[in-house]
Amino acid sequence: MNIHEYQAKAVLKEFGVPVPRGGIAFKVDEAVKAAEDLGGSVWVVKAQIHAGGRGKGGGVKVVKSIDEVRSKADSILGMTLVTHQTGPAGKEVSRVYIEEGCDIDRELYLSALVDRATSRIAFIASTEGGMDIEEVAAKTPEKILTMTIDPASGYSGFHGRKIAFALGLKGDQVKQCVKLIGTLYKMLLEKDASLLEINPLVVTGGGDLICLDAKMNFDGNALYRHPDIVELRDLSEEDPAEVEASKFDLNYIKLDGAIGCMVNGAGLAMATMDIINLYGSSPANFLDVGGGASKEQVMNAFQIILSDDNVQGILVNIFGGIMRCDIIAEGIVAAAKEMDISVPLVVRLEGTNVDMGKKILDDSGLAIVSADNLDDAAKKIVAQVKEAA
Repeated sequence: MNIHEYQAKAVLKEFGVPVPRGGIAFKVDEAVKAAEDLGGSVWVVKAQIHAGGRGKGGGVKVVKSIDEVRSKADSILGMTLVTHQTGPAGKEVSRVYIEEGCDIDRELYLSALVDRATSRIAFIASTEGGMDIEEVAAKTPEKILTMTIDPASGYSGFHGRKIAFALGLKGDQVKQCVKLIGTLYKMLLEKDASLLEINPLVVTGGGDLICLDAKMNFDGNALYRHPDIVELRDLSEEDPAEVEASKFDLNYIKLDGAIGCMVNGAGLAMATMDIINLYGSSPANFLDVGGGASKEQVMNAFQIILSDDNVQGILVNIFGGIMRCDIIAEGIVAAAKEMDISVPLVVRLEGTNVDMGKKILDDSGLAIVSADNLDDAAKKIVAQVKEAA
């Protein structure tokens, strides 16, 4: 689960991490009041969306008067902000963060994430703050330090010093960095965060370290332990179909292809998408109905798949273990009758009660094409979609 910058900074502040003061605004007048409450003579008006590259897209503006705060907030609120992470459609800005200005001496890069290769939390640091870390990695990889922390021994001061020296910090800045990295590590563990990116981490003119930006993601499977984090979820930033799927415990991710997929099991779903690509088409979604889906869940899955106008055909690939093929077949037939599915539908069933499931499909009188195996199913759905086009 992603959260906004201002929310991430609130979490950081809760753990004592230094961040600039700021206030959130949904209206222009609220932005002006936030700036007046902060005081000073320099403010930053920041669009709040779940995507990076906001500055390059025109969503971050430094201003030096209250009139400018009003003007920039008015132009940013309601705009469709397009960045390299939003795609060409962009995202509408519904809130802005008004932040106090900062005396920046140096901009650094710092992030932490769960590294699957080592099963550890990895910190990534670079002196090239304010830039896309992918660009730095491609052009000057020697300027990036990656350091993992062994969960058995935990965080020690030498971890922080290693990062501090890589960032070229000196004197009291080293002590600040040691404390900062330790605090961030503690926060990542306690909050089950899967990603934290601070770009930039700045050294102020006074020599202090401040997290000037913050992007934070959390492990969705651990959210039951963090009701406070769940409250930060912004559904308007998520795909409506994905939000709808989550209501029925369906694992759904929208993609750009033409063939809707309904599969049980994440590994089988990945294999199904791969074989669709192999035969010359592309999947419209990842949809895992889980190991024990009910008839109602199957019907809900069909509704979500068909809500995508790009879907030109549907492939159902079920391997019945705990899930019975006859239950799946009943759900498919009920959905096909109720929703009047007009696109080609290919079903591959295997496993528990497979013969019963196939009989239900055959006796339905509907235009459902049965497949003998996954290879056969992929060939049939791709051919039917191309023929229909």
